[in-house]
Amino acid sequence: MGADVAEAAAAGDGFLHRALLYRGATEFRASIERYLRGGQARAEPVLIATAPTKVSWLRRELSGDTAGMAFTDMTEVGRNPARIIPAIRGFMDRYPGRRIRCVGEPAWPDRSAAELRETARYEALVNLAFCGTPATVVCLYDTAGLAPSVLEDASCTHPALLRGSAEECSPGYLGPEGLPPGCDRPLSRPPATAERLRYQRDLRPVRSLVTRCARSARLPARRITDLVLAASEVAANTLRHTRAGGTVHLWHDDQEILCQITDSGVIADRLAGYRVPAGDLPGGQGLWLVNQVCDLVEVRTSADGTTICLHMRLR
Repeated sequence: MGADVAEAAAAGDGFLHRALLYRGATEFRASIERYLRGGQARAEPVLIATAPTKVSWLRRELSGDTAGMAFTDMTEVGRNPARIIPAIRGFMDRYPGRRIRCVGEPAWPDRSAAELRETARYEALVNLAFCGTPATVVCLYDTAGLAPSVLEDASCTHPALLRGSAEECSPGYLGPEGLPPGCDRPLSRPPATAERLRYQRDLRPVRSLVTRCARSARLPARRITDLVLAASEVAANTLRHTRAGGTVHLWHDDQEILCQITDSGVIADRLAGYRVPAGDLPGGQGLWLVNQVCDLVEVRTSADGTTICLHMRLR
């Protein structure tokens, strides 16, 4: 089925989530322009989120014909992939009752392995977060620059794949509740050299340790404040929702400082931290704030407990 035919058939309240596969700049330009023009033809507001160089090219190519379009730098808004769903939701809220279109590029070649895992998690949660909403979300994947494993994950999280003007059902799609296998693998154990602290009633030792380790890693002062805030929020959830306390580990390499916190709690809400929380959902309030200030947040939760790893870049 052609992409335009499929899109027309799904008009109204249906949610569409597609991966647009392209190879290099030439295919990017042809595919993306076709898709943006399609949005304009249907009078759909369009959010475009990709790298700054591509945003600049699109603005020039469209020659000022950008009515109903908003552009944003995905390397900033999507640096932490958990921020992308709220950005789409915010754009949607600007146009109540109208179908919107979002074209974004959440995966790029120099993302770390941890970032790409969380990008795949974001892609899976899009299906849950926007089920039943009048929106089309198209995610761009450059087959020339991304590893095969990243493209396999895209197949798992998107019901349909686009190549040029052709659309096909994704053979690997796991359904709206499915997660690519790598997303739930246990996090790596902290290195033997990591600082370690048990906490049970008092958050002051947690804040003190995080501050000391962040200064030792030469994290900028403003970011030290952010990391202390984030660690405090996660540890406060431990005290709020468990009785056994928790354990915090801190370490750093040349690129980032990591703060990993483990406790016996369970986070039941799969979208905790991916939307502005309503009420005191377990993990929801704290994780929302944590995702706003950290460069990356990894969460693993099961009946055995929860581990959350906070990443802050040193530069």
